[in-house]
Amino acid sequence: MTMPAPPGDRNPVDRESTSRNPWGSQPSGPSASHGPWYPSQAPQARNGMGVTALVLGIVGVVLGLAVVLFWMSWLPALLALVFGFVGLAHCRKGVATNRGMALTGVILGAAGLLIAVGGGVFSVLLVKDAAEDARAEIAEVRASAAAEAEKEREKEKARHLSFGEAYTFENGLKVTVAKPEPFTPDSLVYGHAKGNKAVQVTVTVVNTSAERLSVETGLPSVNDANGASTELVIDGSGRQKVITGYVLPGKEAIGKYAFSLPPDAADKIEVEFSPDSKRWPDAYWSGPN
Repeated sequence: MTMPAPPGDRNPVDRESTSRNPWGSQPSGPSASHGPWYPSQAPQARNGMGVTALVLGIVGVVLGLAVVLFWMSWLPALLALVFGFVGLAHCRKGVATNRGMALTGVILGAAGLLIAVGGGVFSVLLVKDAAEDARAEIAEVRASAAAEAEKEREKEKARHLSFGEAYTFENGLKVTVAKPEPFTPDSLVYGHAKGNKAVQVTVTVVNTSAERLSVETGLPSVNDANGASTELVIDGSGRQKVITGYVLPGKEAIGKYAFSLPPDAADKIEVEFSPDSKRWPDAYWSGPN
């Protein structure tokens, strides 16, 4: 006959299994957790403003240092300041962690703006100086042109003389045209019509230089005060003499020429002469005939 086990000898496992109710409420505490425990995730830092400020500040400074692109640096530099201050505000609020980047962006933005302003002022001064130099150069050119024109007028005025006055050409030939004298042609004459008035023009050429000089065009041209040309008179008297060849230093050559004026010619005539018309412009002698 089997004796039942006393209550104190019952198996502990059996007691635990019989005392746990799977359908009852679970005890509170760590033993009630069915998986590992994780802490809650921290919010993501808002560092974009600081990064943008740094990049724009670098761009502004680089553009400002470029000689031809400094005028473009003000915009990225200004944006770097704006984004940098916003990034610093985020750092103060604790939502951003890149305070150094934001501060560097602000510094570079300020430097870019200063470079842009300095470049603008320098450009304005440079353009102003260039404009003043251009105006001064234009004024100098105008003054030079006016002086040259006045010089040419003086030269032109100097080439207009009265009979008996001397004019020295640039090669050193000193020319004098005497007042025309009446001329009576020989019976055998060419270039003088009956009723015309004939005059003789005397041209004296003196070589004032130290070398011999040639007279390439020793024939003068004669017109009256109204611009009417005259006829060269050639007769058999042998009184006409044309200046040709060379004139030695210190020597003179004399040419005599006769011209026929129409009956209605003006009382005043003008004689043109140049020792070399290809090199020297004519000088003019005028006065009553």
